[in-house]
Amino acid sequence: MAPLRGRKKRRVENQDEDNKSLASSGSSSREGFGEWWDILCKKIAGNPSTSRALDPFKLSFAMSRKTFNYICSLVKEHMMSKTHFTFSNGKPMSLDDQVALALTRLGSGNSLISIGDSFGAHHSTVSQATWRFVEAIEDKGIHHLRWPSTEEELSKIKCKFEKIRGLPNCCGAIDTTHITMLLTSSDPEADCWLDCRGKHSMILQAVVDPDLKFLNINAGWPGKMNDSSVLQSSSLFRQCQRGEMLNGPKMLVSDKMELREYIIGDTGYPLLPWLLTPYQGSRLHETKLDFNERLLATHVVAHKALARLKEVWKMIKGDLWRPDKHRLPRLILVCCILHNIIIDMEKDEDLMELPSDLVHDAGYATEICEAVDKTGSVVRDKLCKYFCGR
Repeated sequence: MAPLRGRKKRRVENQDEDNKSLASSGSSSREGFGEWWDILCKKIAGNPSTSRALDPFKLSFAMSRKTFNYICSLVKEHMMSKTHFTFSNGKPMSLDDQVALALTRLGSGNSLISIGDSFGAHHSTVSQATWRFVEAIEDKGIHHLRWPSTEEELSKIKCKFEKIRGLPNCCGAIDTTHITMLLTSSDPEADCWLDCRGKHSMILQAVVDPDLKFLNINAGWPGKMNDSSVLQSSSLFRQCQRGEMLNGPKMLVSDKMELREYIIGDTGYPLLPWLLTPYQGSRLHETKLDFNERLLATHVVAHKALARLKEVWKMIKGDLWRPDKHRLPRLILVCCILHNIIIDMEKDEDLMELPSDLVHDAGYATEICEAVDKTGSVVRDKLCKYFCGR
């Protein structure tokens, strides 16, 4: 959420009036939502008139009204077919109200009570509406998060990757991030979730395209596992090892050199025929240093995507208070789907810019995996040789 902005003293003194109005203004129609939204946006994003260049709707939800409406259309059938939710005053919530409530919960990470107070709803309603929304997005929005199904789609991704630093036939960049949790010592499973920083966390593994979209995710593994272990426990690993993914046509990169499809990772991953990682060592030849620089400069898209994910969906950015560890992977999945929906819907618009120094896993050091597959080494050397023009 955007911070409160400067206002005249009289306006601040009248904040309680706004809060009372908000609590009694439960909208039951799209027309009512407009007035209700004006009150809410002033409360959470400041008075729009103080900065006409900033869209308070986008500041609050990190998406345009067009994208919000699209999300409403996706979840409408599921959310409106069951028991309807109401505000504290008994007035029914519209579809817009319910979606705004759920997006605020996921986007702010604020407590159920504080969000309920802002919306004029009971905290149990916030919880129930959010999970109804999560179920709906899981069902109706999953097509926004998938591996490319056609060669044309994958070719576009490859071309965009090659434009970054010249990597040909690259299909994705893989990375992991920790979703931190606050667990009690009485939790019998608490120790298995302890990571290298002594924090309880759940790991999200993601493969990202050049537009920062997630192509494949895997969430739910405990923080004590390293990147390599998470990878080898994933369906992505099994499918690639069996030749069911990254098995498209090889690219002719020179007169005598063909290159298979692959994804890229950092030093925390094993070197495999379909997963290329940097050369390791303190005294590398300049050709290998050049290769590493190209690979890591391209791999930045994975860092940016995960940083944006956590910055927009703050519920998975901070320490989650005693989360349901069986439900948490579903919540992470939905945040990733929403991340992709915004990119898909707002391709022609300026997406929210993030600071260049923003990191998604502050405090976690880059891991080192020394596992090297011989065929993977041949593929990497072949690509390194291509860059040095030999």
